[in-house]
Amino acid sequence: MIKAALSVLLVLVAISSAFGKYIPKTGKRIPQTLSRGWGDQLIWAQTYEEGLYWSRSKNKPLMVIFHLPDCPHSQSLKKAMADDVEIQRTLDEEFIVLNLMYETTDKHLSPDGQYVPRILFVDPSMTVRADISGRYSNRLYAYEPTDLKLLVTNMKKAKKLLKSEL
Repeated sequence: MIKAALSVLLVLVAISSAFGKYIPKTGKRIPQTLSRGWGDQLIWAQTYEEGLYWSRSKNKPLMVIFHLPDCPHSQSLKKAMADDVEIQRTLDEEFIVLNLMYETTDKHLSPDGQYVPRILFVDPSMTVRADISGRYSNRLYAYEPTDLKLLVTNMKKAKKLLKSEL
């Protein structure tokens, strides 16, 4: 009886852990080192230029995440985003994603300064969407783990602007 109960418990644990992470429609993917923990099952652009190319060719907005590996704010946002199934699904299906640990030469990607974490959206016409911002007046593109609902809203806004303007 105890063996049967343990077997059932083991099966339930295995099933519950399978539902905890986002798995793409195309099946489980091999984690990329480019994800740096932001979403191991996502396809990440390697460079800003590659992200712009994919964005233009696939007609999807590019989401650029600036972060640092030793920044506690970046680490907490990364964990929250990686654990959020809705964000992971939306990024996989509707966005080109890029995370950078260094600044680019494009000054449009730092409209209000260089700080981390910072998330900006770029549409396929290569226009940085400075009008899609977070809730802070002194760091317009900063998000915290508590701001994930706002981030999802901004992701939807980036998709909506893509359809209405292009």
